[in-house]
Amino acid sequence: MRSLERHRDVAAYALGVLNEAEAFRFEDHLMECPRCAAEVTEFGPVTRQLMLYRRSTPRFVHPMAQPGPQLLNRLLESVATRHRARRRRTLYAVAASVVFAFAGPTAAIMASDDGGGSARIVQATDARSGVWAQVTTEDELYGSQVELKVKDAAGPRACHLVAVGRDGSEETVTSWHAADHDAREDTMTGATAMHSDEIVRYEVRTSGGEHLVTLKPR
Repeated sequence: MRSLERHRDVAAYALGVLNEAEAFRFEDHLMECPRCAAEVTEFGPVTRQLMLYRRSTPRFVHPMAQPGPQLLNRLLESVATRHRARRRRTLYAVAASVVFAFAGPTAAIMASDDGGGSARIVQATDARSGVWAQVTTEDELYGSQVELKVKDAAGPRACHLVAVGRDGSEETVTSWHAADHDAREDTMTGATAMHSDEIVRYEVRTSGGEHLVTLKPR
């Protein structure tokens, strides 16, 4: 595959339509091409919207069918719920800072009251690989919205965040390209069809299958 053709495969790779061999060749190219790595990241929002459409469309509906008003309503409701939850967490954070300021060295645990939709945070560092990662998961109607923060100084390499379900199923949440020997924190967002209580652990892996770090929600 020529270099120009590899550049053109960015969208196909981000949307997961390349076969295994083509995806493997593209990931080799991705490790040496910052332009394609940036474009793959830019496709994240599009991929998540297509996932929403896929999960909200019955299997018997033709794939080219247009989404109806109910899908739009569910999307708007999901966005509104997430925004309300974020505003609540901001208010609780401000309130907690006031408590800490006046109460001295005390600890407070505060959660949002949006019906169990509060974010769950887990972080871990792997002693062997040296990779640190933090995953923030928030339940949505379709599954979970996931934010990943990672520090990996052993790049360049293409990596994935994989959610492992209690039934053993796996789903790639997001992918990215670790920069060349750059230990600064990277932040990515992704989504999974599994809810947080269905996920037993998260794993950060390279495109070649090497395990970098495991995060286990409590």
